[in-house]
Amino acid sequence: MSKKVYVLLAEGFELIEAMTPVDVLRRGGAEVITVSITNNKEVTSAQKVTLKSDILISEKDITDGDMLILPGGYPGYINLGESQEVGKILKYYAENDKFVGAICGAPTVLAKNSVFLGKEVTCHSSVVEEMKGYTCNGKKAFSDGNLVTGMGAGLSLDFAFALAEKLLDTETILKIKKGMELS
Repeated sequence: MSKKVYVLLAEGFELIEAMTPVDVLRRGGAEVITVSITNNKEVTSAQKVTLKSDILISEKDITDGDMLILPGGYPGYINLGESQEVGKILKYYAENDKFVGAICGAPTVLAKNSVFLGKEVTCHSSVVEEMKGYTCNGKKAFSDGNLVTGMGAGLSLDFAFALAEKLLDTETILKIKKGMELS
């Protein structure tokens, strides 16, 4: 049975931080659903690229997923952090031992919602000060239990494969890497 993953898109999201995990996980057979946290399926990235999300956050209960992914990007991660709906869903995933991925500035959304406190994380250097209650390690991508974090846009592939390691078997990951000329 394929794993279900939701990628939350807020206005100003970082394009490659959102789309790289979508690409890698779909290659591995996961059901990856992009979710606009606005009332419009069209969401514009920080790079002014407009994507059409699969669903609106208001259309469906997305607590049935195996993983929730929070891309960074400015002001995308700010918009994620200010959403009460995102906070509720994030808390549900954290409290029910589901996987959560957050990259770049998005780990601050964890801090704003007091989830995964005490975990070791990585994040963009510009938001380290906001990560009180966490240990920031400066690694490219890092997993601590059910939480996967990534440092920033240039490391989106490292982040995507760290997410894949939580959901896919080694053979599938190796096939994806071979198909992408990574091995």
